[in-house]
Amino acid sequence: MKKIQVVAAIIRKEDRIFATQRGYGEWKDWWEFPGGKMEAGESPEEALVREIREELSADISVDKFLHTVDYDYPQFHLTMHCYICSLKDEALHLNEHEAARWLDAESIGSVRWLPADHELLPLIAEEII
Repeated sequence: MKKIQVVAAIIRKEDRIFATQRGYGEWKDWWEFPGGKMEAGESPEEALVREIREELSADISVDKFLHTVDYDYPQFHLTMHCYICSLKDEALHLNEHEAARWLDAESIGSVRWLPADHELLPLIAEEII
């Protein structure tokens, strides 16, 4: 089975986290935490900063490691390194996603999360309560 390593940013602002809706591919319209594939020689933190600049035209601070999710999708095995992050300024632009929302602990379950991202919800709820 193909193996993919990615990073994900759980961007936090006070008691809310930032979620994005995929605008392409097999999982179009599902929700995820922004991020993407690591490139050769990058640390997870470096990959995360680069990916968020590419996807959201935003600068982030990688504040702390949260969890690594291992999940078997039908076509590949995903290893997703997840970090709590914060914005360095308020600028965000959706370059790849079709929608985004700031969600609090009560609304975090109101969107249709990708399966691997869904596994993080209990851990994130503890962080933002």
